[in-house]
Amino acid sequence: MHKILIIKLLIFVLIPAGVFAQKLKYKEIFTLLDAKQYERAEPFLRSYINENKAPEPSSFLFMGIIYQEKSAKDDVLKDSQGAINHIDSALLFYDKAYKTINEKEFKGSSKDYYSMYNKRDLRTGEFGAKLSDVQFDIEKRTAALRERKDKIGLVKLYFTQAEELYRRANELYKVIQHAFPGEREFYLRSDDNVLKQLATLSVRYDSAKKAFDHYKVSAGNLGKIGYNHTWSVSEIKDFKRDGASLTNFYQDNLEVWDYKKFADQALALINTELKPIRENLLKYDIEINKLREKLKDDSVSVKSDLTKLVASLLGEKLKKFDPDPLPMNVFAVKVANLEYRSTLVEHKKGEKKNDVFEKLKQTENELKALNKLDSVATKLQSVNIDEEALNYKTFVAEAYTNAVLLKSYAKAEKEYADREKKLKEKELASRKKALQWLVHGNDSIPLSGDVTNSKFKLLVIQDEKYTAGIAFADSVSGEGYLYTITPSRIPDLSVKFPIDKTNFRERRLVATKALSTTDEGAHIFFVLLVSSDKVKEKFPMTVAKIYRSDGLSWSQNYAIDFIPEEVHFIQATGELQVKAGDKLALIDKGGKLK
Repeated sequence: MHKILIIKLLIFVLIPAGVFAQKLKYKEIFTLLDAKQYERAEPFLRSYINENKAPEPSSFLFMGIIYQEKSAKDDVLKDSQGAINHIDSALLFYDKAYKTINEKEFKGSSKDYYSMYNKRDLRTGEFGAKLSDVQFDIEKRTAALRERKDKIGLVKLYFTQAEELYRRANELYKVIQHAFPGEREFYLRSDDNVLKQLATLSVRYDSAKKAFDHYKVSAGNLGKIGYNHTWSVSEIKDFKRDGASLTNFYQDNLEVWDYKKFADQALALINTELKPIRENLLKYDIEINKLREKLKDDSVSVKSDLTKLVASLLGEKLKKFDPDPLPMNVFAVKVANLEYRSTLVEHKKGEKKNDVFEKLKQTENELKALNKLDSVATKLQSVNIDEEALNYKTFVAEAYTNAVLLKSYAKAEKEYADREKKLKEKELASRKKALQWLVHGNDSIPLSGDVTNSKFKLLVIQDEKYTAGIAFADSVSGEGYLYTITPSRIPDLSVKFPIDKTNFRERRLVATKALSTTDEGAHIFFVLLVSSDKVKEKFPMTVAKIYRSDGLSWSQNYAIDFIPEEVHFIQATGELQVKAGDKLALIDKGGKLK
């Protein structure tokens, strides 16, 4: 009998199903079923059941087993509906089997179809199958399939939720990502809509993770499903490069982006740092405008107020998001403008009218402040204000209405700086020139030997003390002069004295040498003129004695044997010592040459 079954089984295995033109008998199909060749037996068994009005009850049992086997092999994620359909088919056939398999089956030849349930009855010692064992097996199979069906439903539900929610989180992130040129713009241009998107992104990712956790639990309850998923999280570090790729949920290692961490961190930064900064930008602009009005209305310097205000600026905090913030560039121009105007006010109120050095210093400081204003105004003009205004919508709208007016402001400040610089540079040149001249009435006396077009020919100058020389009314008529040098460049002592007009003419100026000296208190001045052109073997010389209090004391012409190289005033005797090496001459206090 066993050999016959093996032969029949080989025939079924080797011969294709289409070869059987005639109807197969159930006992022939059972050969495959008994050998658990369910895949080969299935088409024959299905045909048998469909073509017989009253098929063998065990055929329903085996068809249920076939569908149960199929369900166990189905991919519960990719084809969960197919698995459920197979379970439903198995349940249908198990139900039919349960209802049709009865005691009659076990009294006739049909009992051979239940040999897989054969066992020895411990009470009677008989070996065979029992109806109760078959029914119990069907009940167990039915219960297990119904439970599996529910578990497959939960596994598929949570898996689909995790995949769908993560996909939607990915799509939302890409919407945010594509809306901004870079991370800087993302933070600076964030508004209520962006905040809502970030909150939604965080919730979606969180929900996806929770659904995945539920899926893992449900998959564990279901048993082996052919997958071993892990949730592998990557942090979004580069806003424009990271976060866009979407993971394949049907691979075991799910490489997911941490959208929740990104969204939560962004929300925290925007709400706790950026929002206060935006509010303070407007406050700073208002405070700067108040200082401008104070300077304008009260004509007082606001430098000290500016120092306090600038110290409180949130520039460093803002630079965390923007290395070169537009508002800071605007504030820099406003502050530089106020610093320059305050400098003008300070100089106007504390001006030393008669000090050319102080005036020069003031002009230099004013020009320094202008250069600063010109620098920051140039920088502001170089900024793409149309683009940067998008990063600071509230600030631009509240402070300047729109980007067009802000650009006009930047242009106006640059033009103002250019105009003022030209004026101050011209003024600076004039201040420097004023250092080189004394002004006495209608006369301008040079303090530099480089001047050639003046009637005053400088021969002696003691730095910031006095100057002396010859003033020529014409080429032959000259007279000596001495002027004290003051910070105002208006001399407080001006004396002219007669000279030897014959020997000290303008055309002979190259042969003229001058020496001078004073007492310790600069109360008495001596001016000595000597010509290197000899007259009767002597050198013509003129010496003038001048008192600060009384002016010219005397002026005498002399003929001397040597060209003086130095002069000294002997305060004890009132004499003037004239020397050249070992040669010496003395002029007494009355002007007599010894």
